[in-house]
Amino acid sequence: MPEETFTHQAEEDARNAEVLIWVDEGLKPRAEAVVSVFDSGFMLGDGVWEGLRLYNGAWAFLDQHMDRLFEAAKAIDLDIGLTRAEVIDRLEQTRAANGMQTDAHARLMVTRGVKARPFQHPALSTRGPTFVIVMEHSRPAIPRPIRLATVAHQRGLPMTQDPKLNSHSKLNCILACIAAEKAGADEALMLDVHGFVNTTNACNFFIVRQGEVWTSTGDYCMNGITRRAVIEICRREGIPVFEKNFSLVETYSAEEAFLTGSFGAQTPVSEIDGREIGAGEMGPVTRRIRAAYKELVGA
Repeated sequence: MPEETFTHQAEEDARNAEVLIWVDEGLKPRAEAVVSVFDSGFMLGDGVWEGLRLYNGAWAFLDQHMDRLFEAAKAIDLDIGLTRAEVIDRLEQTRAANGMQTDAHARLMVTRGVKARPFQHPALSTRGPTFVIVMEHSRPAIPRPIRLATVAHQRGLPMTQDPKLNSHSKLNCILACIAAEKAGADEALMLDVHGFVNTTNACNFFIVRQGEVWTSTGDYCMNGITRRAVIEICRREGIPVFEKNFSLVETYSAEEAFLTGSFGAQTPVSEIDGREIGAGEMGPVTRRIRAAYKELVGA
């Protein structure tokens, strides 16, 4: 049985046991960084978040992450209670306090705060919002390419839960991941509501066919910041790139496939539904994109 592999696998780092976590108004040791059992995020998944990567003293695509955070908060009618500059200042205070310069990951989370009673109405959130930054020394360590299995779970329509919303409510994606693991794969390939290839449970998805890079239309997937960067890299490098509908049949015969996300950047896919993709390893187009991406973020 192949060793366990997933897209957010990182090297063990003993320094993470001593990191300081930002909770509400200040930094706390990891063991003391807690929130109330009445917190809206814990109780109902009522909140939004961003994941950021630190490369050589700079947060990759910081402005785009801040845009997405504040757009998501507005979409769920959540007042973060901080300006954009104040959020960045707290991010930087956390980074400096932990002595981090590169190969770090930050999970920035905002919930509707502490509720008076354990029910969903927003008016019951009487204290908050809750603001947390979990920052870790983090270097991706994925031992082999990812194996995907297509699952029945979908990233669906905006009137149910808009897939572009980076919310704390991730149960649909978690169930998709569980279904893929039950099928003997690492993670899930999810279709859109029309049956076209869409995304994975954790990342955006790309294939390479005859030198062309394909990804979904973007209508039913997360508006990934790394996804956007890869599309822009392809255009700049003269690699044909298309946001389009495509089927599993077209996917199975691709020469390459890879995932994109802030954590792993570009992660190769070796197998989908038991079918080997290309040579089962990172292909030349993916390598070219990865090299250009590293240059872009200063990695």
